[in-house]
Amino acid sequence: MTAPIEHCVKVSLAERSYDILIRAGLLGEVGRCLRGLGFSGKVAVVTNPTIRRLYAPAVIQSLKTAGYETRTIVIPDGERAKSLRWVSTILDELAVARFERGSVLLALGGGVVGDITGFAAAIFVRGIPFVQVPTTLVAQVDSSVGGKTGVNHALGKNLIGAFHQPRLVLIDPETLKTLPKPEWSAGMAEVIKYGMIADEEFFSYLERSMDALLRMEDGPVAHVITRSCQIKASVVTEDERESDRRRILNYGHTVGHALESLGKYRTLLHGEAVAIGMVQEADLARHVGLCPNEVVTRLRALVHEAGLPDALPPLTFSPLWGAMQHDKKVAQGRLYCVLPERVGRVAIVPLERAQFKHWFASRPRMPGRDVGRALSE
Repeated sequence: MTAPIEHCVKVSLAERSYDILIRAGLLGEVGRCLRGLGFSGKVAVVTNPTIRRLYAPAVIQSLKTAGYETRTIVIPDGERAKSLRWVSTILDELAVARFERGSVLLALGGGVVGDITGFAAAIFVRGIPFVQVPTTLVAQVDSSVGGKTGVNHALGKNLIGAFHQPRLVLIDPETLKTLPKPEWSAGMAEVIKYGMIADEEFFSYLERSMDALLRMEDGPVAHVITRSCQIKASVVTEDERESDRRRILNYGHTVGHALESLGKYRTLLHGEAVAIGMVQEADLARHVGLCPNEVVTRLRALVHEAGLPDALPPLTFSPLWGAMQHDKKVAQGRLYCVLPERVGRVAIVPLERAQFKHWFASRPRMPGRDVGRALSE
């Protein structure tokens, strides 16, 4: 039997640099990988009930075989667990177990688990190391890389948090085989985003390969994970703290985060919201003359092929604009939005209320795919 191919992507941040390792079977080697980094303290595995049942036994056995004392901390499934309440629960567990600065937190799960674990690691005894072991597509290609950690606030998504880079990211694509289809499609939104913001050739590859990706063929899946991580690592290396270029990673998220907030994090998966946001923001770019209609058409078609929604749910202008004002891209009272100029290149532009309202009122009512669920206004 041929050994699985391992891909390694480097995030180069001086003393905060780390590797992203991508290979089938890595779950059973977590302990060895941590020993390779020189960790010798306790390890707390933060996960949710579903992932605990599916993958925690293999990870914990690997850690114990490597000689680590382990503790498992379980938080609920879903975006609503991404709150200060559950950060406090993690901190309580760490304090009771007498974790120290040499101890390690390990995030085993999707984006919610990774974000909340990283934030807890950033603030416990003023910072302890953490390792990302993402098990969903959106976490493997996006949220596990780059050091953004945090939780939601009632007024907006990710308003509370810190930059805290992981010491290592271990991606085992085998975990995707138990991912529900809606979660798989939701992850594809972030993959499509990378093509839109930085790599037209990659976008074209997705257009040619979406059928194979939806069948979860090993080669194409490994390629899109690796290429997505390469693009994000490049952006993060250039702009770790989101002062300039890293903001392009927020394409689709200005409208997307607002939709999630309006739905109280119950209505849309993150990737579904981002897919809608990308298409609507592309149409906004068309409206203001920034990109040709062909960009919107290609993007909409690829989003559809991935099984994702593209149409705004039923809502009026004021709640949407109001929710967008709590976006992290507001600077000195002005909202900035990432808009495409063409496939593979975007611009960061200020967005005026009147401009957005005119687009909202005049946007074409093209037949689109929605989520079939209304938001709470």
